[in-house]
Amino acid sequence: MEPLLPNGSIVLLKGGNKKLMIYGRKQLLLVDESGEETEEPKMYDYIGVMYPEGYISPEYSFVFNHSDIKEVIFRGYENEEEIAFQNEVLSQA
Repeated sequence: MEPLLPNGSIVLLKGGNKKLMIYGRKQLLLVDESGEETEEPKMYDYIGVMYPEGYISPEYSFVFNHSDIKEVIFRGYENEEEIAFQNEVLSQA
């Protein structure tokens, strides 16, 4: 498993033309792509919002996986807490 990008990172997804800013990692969703509730939660690596607009509403928040990223435009802030978080996530993989 690749290390996750830190919050605040700006990415462009494959097939996308709008940058997204990551604001959460390891997101569990109980709905499918159509918005219907599911019995099995699905884990996504990231949740992001359009950049530079930021959060507008839930309809403009997007979940995606590391493999969906075409380009990392900017890498977010990293410190000791981020490194500890990464180590915890990697140990659970």
